[in-house]
Amino acid sequence: MAGPGLVTEGSCCSCVGSLWCARVPSVAVRAKATTIKEALARWEEKTGQRPSEAREIKLYAQIPPIEKMDASLSTLANCEKLSLSTNCIEKIANLNGLKNLRILSLGRNNIKNLNGLEAVGDTLEELWISYNFIEKLKGIHVMKKLKILYMSNNLVKDWAEFVKLAELPCLEDLVFVGNPLEEKHSAEGNWIDEATKRVSRLKKLDGTPVIKEDEEDES
Repeated sequence: MAGPGLVTEGSCCSCVGSLWCARVPSVAVRAKATTIKEALARWEEKTGQRPSEAREIKLYAQIPPIEKMDASLSTLANCEKLSLSTNCIEKIANLNGLKNLRILSLGRNNIKNLNGLEAVGDTLEELWISYNFIEKLKGIHVMKKLKILYMSNNLVKDWAEFVKLAELPCLEDLVFVGNPLEEKHSAEGNWIDEATKRVSRLKKLDGTPVIKEDEEDES
């Protein structure tokens, strides 16, 4: 069971972004932020694995929280799944060395845009980035292999941004609940119809399988 101020990846938590920073013990908040290098050293000590050789690395919920994705990430050449969720990261950066990255978890941070993902655009298959402050989807088109996008509880509010998801040739599973756009159209009762009309290749939306018209006719 997590102690005070600790939130494990995937746990239910109503706080988002900077609110997580307010949850950590006051001593930790006043302390200098944890660097990626320090977090990797802790992880290595805990797991006995070398970060440069590991395929999965979990650096979520650091105390004090991580604020920057610094150049130490470039050492993770073999990493296929990287978790940096539940920290206070503001910008996506320094992913150039992660040539094998398939899954990136950045939920519950202070991220405001998707700049920086181009470095893993040819390999990334899953992006978990819920509970941030993203309003614009500029740059999302670089994710050529992205199949799963979890970005609930962000700030996307208009269709002009949402339709940029149609530029993702492999996107099948989208979680978008909690964005202003979804909340508005769910209240009007037409969210699923309008969203799947604009991103027609989706097979699952907000956890619910998407039923195509031809599939309805066959049934």
